[in-house]
Amino acid sequence: MHPKVVPPSWLADRLDEVRVVDVRDAWEFEGIGHVPGAVNVPFDTFRGDDGEAGKLPGAAAFAELVGEAGISNDDRVVAYDDHHGVFAARFLVTAELYGHDPAKLHLLDGDFSAWQRGFETTSEAEVPDTVSYEAAFDTEGPLVPMSAVEDAIESGAVLVDTREPWEFEEGHIPGAVQLDWQEVVDDETRGLRPEAELRELFESKGIVPEKRILLYCNTARRISHTYLVLRHLGYEDLAFYEGSLTEWEEEGGELVTE
Repeated sequence: MHPKVVPPSWLADRLDEVRVVDVRDAWEFEGIGHVPGAVNVPFDTFRGDDGEAGKLPGAAAFAELVGEAGISNDDRVVAYDDHHGVFAARFLVTAELYGHDPAKLHLLDGDFSAWQRGFETTSEAEVPDTVSYEAAFDTEGPLVPMSAVEDAIESGAVLVDTREPWEFEEGHIPGAVQLDWQEVVDDETRGLRPEAELRELFESKGIVPEKRILLYCNTARRISHTYLVLRHLGYEDLAFYEGSLTEWEEEGGELVTE
């Protein structure tokens, strides 16, 4: 079974077997260089306001975008950025929500900087052949609406706010625990902290595998990274609130301060 978060060495051994997606801006992809064989799908291209919820782009738009990048439904995909994986994680979660097999979606540990330290890069961009990609929003997937968040508050689920401490203090959903998504990464290596440290961190917040975990932030970008890390650690009962605090406040949801 392949890990959810993969080190550069894992990717280097499989470059001919996977589709690599670079979600940085085009100028970074072309000017700074990229992983050989990678296709560029910038972050802004798979974010929108006309999709099924929150910042999803819509199934048809996502299918067209991914198909033009030469990615098929059966491909194993590794995504990366240069921000500890938070933007790449959003691409992977979006693909999962539109039906791509989550077992074939992987985040590069340590982002592009970690790859660049030990492996070859290139500035030559291949023009992929457009393929047909089928996407349909998974109504049974991990995304939940505002009503499910309200139910979670009463049911004993662990509601996790993945924003920074100052944001949490200014206002959060009642009963939430605070876990800044950046706490799981090491600034020096740019990758995830050791597994034992991650498990200790999560458990210290009451984020344990036997509980239902429901994640939110402001616009569902940061929760994507935490979601993938928890999946990587084997957590199964996971959900995230796509609308997050943007929708919560717009719809008159209660906020508490600390």
